[in-house]
Amino acid sequence: MLRSYRNFQIVQNIYKSCTYQIGKRYQSVAAAAAASSPQSNVVSELNQTKFSIYSSHIKGDITNKLEIIRPEKQSLIPIYQVLDAEGNVKDETHIPDLSDEHLIKIYKDMVLLNVMDFTLYESQRQERISFYMTSFGEEATHFGTAAALNPKDLVYAQYRESGVLMYRGFTLHDFINQCFGNINSPCKGIQMPIHYGSKELNFVTISSTMATQMPQAVGSAYTYKQAQNGLCVICYFGDGTASEGDAHAAFNFAATLEVPIIFFCRNNGYAISTPSVDQYRGDGIASRGAGYGMATIRVDGNDLFAVYNATKAARELAVNEMRPVLIEAMTLRVGHHSTSDDSSAYRSNNEISSYDQKHNPIIRFRKYMYKRGCWNEEKEKNWRETSSGMVKKALMDCENIKRAPISTMFENIYDKMDSNLNRQMKEMNEHIRQNSDHYPLSRHQ
Repeated sequence: MLRSYRNFQIVQNIYKSCTYQIGKRYQSVAAAAAASSPQSNVVSELNQTKFSIYSSHIKGDITNKLEIIRPEKQSLIPIYQVLDAEGNVKDETHIPDLSDEHLIKIYKDMVLLNVMDFTLYESQRQERISFYMTSFGEEATHFGTAAALNPKDLVYAQYRESGVLMYRGFTLHDFINQCFGNINSPCKGIQMPIHYGSKELNFVTISSTMATQMPQAVGSAYTYKQAQNGLCVICYFGDGTASEGDAHAAFNFAATLEVPIIFFCRNNGYAISTPSVDQYRGDGIASRGAGYGMATIRVDGNDLFAVYNATKAARELAVNEMRPVLIEAMTLRVGHHSTSDDSSAYRSNNEISSYDQKHNPIIRFRKYMYKRGCWNEEKEKNWRETSSGMVKKALMDCENIKRAPISTMFENIYDKMDSNLNRQMKEMNEHIRQNSDHYPLSRHQ
């Protein structure tokens, strides 16, 4: 009791001291203002001083006008664009300094990703793999960002950024082995298809749970800040994920900790089957950036150059000033959410086909390439045939590779398998032995 009373006295003395110092500050401000300014300025200065005591980081002016801010009356955040739908350049000074060879590499990868998506989607329909998600309509967001990053920058993806991995060197066999879950897959078959990861390519393995990667990415960015390694973290997510609680926590932590991270939102219009209009109010996802104190830009997500320029500028800002940047890329998910979804139940085929014809990022970029003179119809036809052959061959190669032993799901958890896992593995092996007719050896070894 005595200790509590003493603690109370200490706190009370601190409070009295602070009150005295604040009072002295008011008197000095008032005296200085009275000597050099009219009385109205004295009141204004005092009001600002009082306000700053409680919220020193708020810089707004004091006003006697009662005005409730209505978001619908505020100016909308513009959409940055370099190439229009016909591949025309609005301002030549915004064309990235990329060689013809580099542009061709990017374009070939965009087409290859598109062909791989189509082939593996059909493979799932044929029950050759269990699950798949395509990136139709969002290819520019993959390669525009990947080309602007340092290969050593850490990537936290969601489940629609396979193009980032492809640009960094993940092979067709790497992709397809993972989807089959065979013994050559890094996860040895204990992860869902399209949940890629690569330590060598600085790409953190994808999690199914929405927004899980966002606070994790901030933690990694904070580590990079401490290391002063000149690198940044990029965290991809969709407009649906932006409605998760983890997203808001990540935004706030990133801003207050001042970490080098790029939040890249693919606003593709739908959170699985929920359209944006039913998901949030306000001016998209970009409007949240300023609210959390983050630098922000909104871009045309179907324009490779706009995405590239925005990502490059965001990276420079994040690394040089140690602050988070939010990029919102406006696009549309042309395909179904996944092979478990039928988007015709909640949107018309007309909406998709008309949008795809007008805004398809691959077509838009190809039109620019034609005008630039580094691509033509013959090259297009040859690469389409070549990429199709490459994907089909890789599919056949990977399909014939055996699956990992069932013991893998116990061995891949800890560096050294503990007694509980060892016991569970023995029980599983005994179960398989007793029911061998239901577990053909070829499926597990």
